[in-house]
Parts: sequence; structure tokens; C-alpha cells
Amino acid sequence: MHFYSTYNANLACDLRTAVLQGLAPDGGLFMPSSFGSLEESVLKKIPSLTFQELSFEMGKTLFADSLPHSILKKVIDEAITFDAPLVPLAHTADTAACELFHGPTLSFKDFGARCMSRLMAHFMEKEEKELSVLVATSGDTGSAVASGFLNVSGIRVYILYPSAGVSDIQEKQLTTYGGNITALEIKGTFDDCQALVKQAFQDTELKNAKMLASANSINIARLFPQTFYYAWACAQHWRLNTKNLPLVCSVPSGNFGNLTAGLIAKRIGIPITRFIAATNINNSVPRYLNTEVFSPHPSHTTISNAMDVGNPSNFARLMELYPNGAQQMKQDIWGVYFTDNETRDAMKRVYETTGYMLDPHGAVAYLGLEAYRHTHPDSVCGIFLETAHPAKFFQTVQNAIGMPPKIPERLSEVAAKEKKSFTLSNQFEDLKNFLLA
Repeated sequence: MHFYSTYNANLACDLRTAVLQGLAPDGGLFMPSSFGSLEESVLKKIPSLTFQELSFEMGKTLFADSLPHSILKKVIDEAITFDAPLVPLAHTADTAACELFHGPTLSFKDFGARCMSRLMAHFMEKEEKELSVLVATSGDTGSAVASGFLNVSGIRVYILYPSAGVSDIQEKQLTTYGGNITALEIKGTFDDCQALVKQAFQDTELKNAKMLASANSINIARLFPQTFYYAWACAQHWRLNTKNLPLVCSVPSGNFGNLTAGLIAKRIGIPITRFIAATNINNSVPRYLNTEVFSPHPSHTTISNAMDVGNPSNFARLMELYPNGAQQMKQDIWGVYFTDNETRDAMKRVYETTGYMLDPHGAVAYLGLEAYRHTHPDSVCGIFLETAHPAKFFQTVQNAIGMPPKIPERLSEVAAKEKKSFTLSNQFEDLKNFLLA
């Protein structure tokens, strides 16, 4: 198997290069040359497998001959050490939340970041030069990467986040590690942070001076492990639900790495009938699905801040998966978006009727599933992704439901720590000079 650039199918490389570079030399995203399929014997025994066993089967199919099975197993055993439970709402398995926030930083980003850090460490074992990992974050990516890469030998991480663009607790999570983790507070939006990272990979002087890699969802090493929890959600769904109904999954979407991972899981055999791309008012992809015209715009600030992405990078990968465009894409994806007021209302309504506490991103996904059912009369079972613990958005949740979320001990500990960050403008020369210095 080899990996090619979304800008140039003839630009091929191996897994090691794709992981350590993150972004292709021409600015494109790496995609695998082919997708395998889960063996029929594996599909039949999915409900009986553990999360780690199922992740290993998914990884063997996705990485194919690019990674020794012994290394893959080591990565999974070290990284996937927490659950992603499926929690039915209101005592019915027809609607369930897949809780992806049980990792070290209480975010779904922990899955990809922990696997990626171990893969990179494996590929860096014989390198003498330090690897500089650049990551732009709109919230949870930064803390997950910081946690996953902390004290990894031979790797230094630079986290770019928008000033006043993440919650207070998210900022503390990504700015209090120190060591080989450097937080950069950028005076701008997440789109500015993402643009700076992309520009850094195109700068000849920087590339000559430093060995650069990316830890965003643009890196294929973070994307592949995210397929694991889709398979695990299906395994749990089959155990909980005896109804033979189509399974629909609603994904809160910002940079669209999470949805892309789900579509890849479907491509290799995980039987999810359809995906809902649920966004806030940063709705470039839902608009594309309705108009067949992709017209990204500057990002707008919302209470579901991790989804505040006006020009999602992974749209390029969606186009590779669906080369015939929107008509083909709509067979697998239904798009919808919601305002902050609608999100708050859903948080309040779900808590009052079921006792389940949504974070604002999970609320958008719940609304997506609800809207899908209103417009599609056929009966389905629905899963929506809860991507972050409600306590990470303490004030937003409290304002919406009138009840403060319980703060996990690990969040209380980080809230008391001192913020350590450097403030930079959104001009590339400032970032370049900082990295070179």
C-alpha cells in the first residue's frame, strides 16, 4: 500500500513518510491508494470482540502491509486503554449516545492523538534529528495532542490556538503541560491557526531547518484510529438492540476528520447505513450537499467552538471518497446545521426529558439525528457522537440547563495549574521566526 496526495495522485509515499510529514509536499492531504475489506469471519464475530481486539482487526485492514502487526498491536494496547460506551437515552436502544470522552483529556481526540504519538515515536526511533509537530486547535485537539505526546522522546509539539476562541478549561488543558509541549496563542481564528500550519509546511527555509510533522486530522495517523470507535459503537449496538433496523450515525462536524473516519469505517465493511453531517452555523459542507457548490467562508464563533471551521481541510478527502461529487456523496451523507439557540434548547430539552447531559457539540449531533428522523419517515436506529465531556463547557452547559455539570477530578486539577503560552499575531513571519529561534 502507498499513500498519495489529494492534489496529485502520482505523488506517492509510504506510511512512514505520510505519518511524519502529515501534509504532502504539494499541500495536499495523504490518502491510501486502496481500502481493504474486513474479512467475513471478522464481521460475524464483531459483537463478541473487545474494543482492543476490534481495533486491531480494523488496523490490520487499514494499514495492510504498511505496518507490522506486532507494532500495530503495541500501539493499540498502549493507546486504547479506555472505553467508548454506547449509552441509550430514555431506556430505549433506538437512540444512543456514543460517549467518546473517557480518555485522559475527556475528548474524542484522545483516540487519534495517543495512537499517532506512538506511531511517530516508532518511526523516529532511528532518527537523530528532533521532530517538530505543529497542530492547530479549536479546542480539544490541542489538549489531546499535548497529553498524547508529553515526554515522547525526540518530539517537540507546538500547539496553535485562537485567542479567546477556546473555553477556559480547554485553554488550561493545552497550556499547562510544559516540557516538550509549547502552546502558542494566536491573535485570530482557528482558520488563521490552520492556515499558519499549512504555510509552515510550504516554507522551504523552515523545512530545511526543522523536521516538521502535523498532528491535526490532516494526518492520516490520527484519522485511521478514529475508525475504531465506529466499529465499537456498532458492536455495542448489536448487543443492545434486537431490532433489525438501519443504523444511522450523527456526527458533530467541524474540520470533518471525524466524519471522514466514519466513512472510511463504512468503506471497509462496518455496516452504518448513513451518516449525518451535523454542524453549527459554520455550514460549508451541509450547504454543499444542498447546492452542490462548495463555498467556504470565514469561521463564525459559536458555543460549539470545536466546530467553528469555515473551510474544513478534510473536505478534500471527502471528494476523494466521492469523486463524482455531491450526488454521490448524498447517498451516504445527509447534511444539516443549527444555531446556538437551537443547540441550547436541545441541551435543556434532553436533560429535562431523559436526564442526559449533552455538551454543545453532542447537542448539535443529537439535533441532527432528530432532524433526520423528521424528514425521513422510515424507522432507523440512531447513534449520535458525544465528543467531549460537558464539564469542559461548564458555563455553557449550566446556562442551558440550569444545572452545573459535575467536574471530573482531572479537570479540577488542571484548572488550578498555571497557564504557560506565547502570544503571536496571525502573520506567518511571526510564527516562522518563533520556530527558527
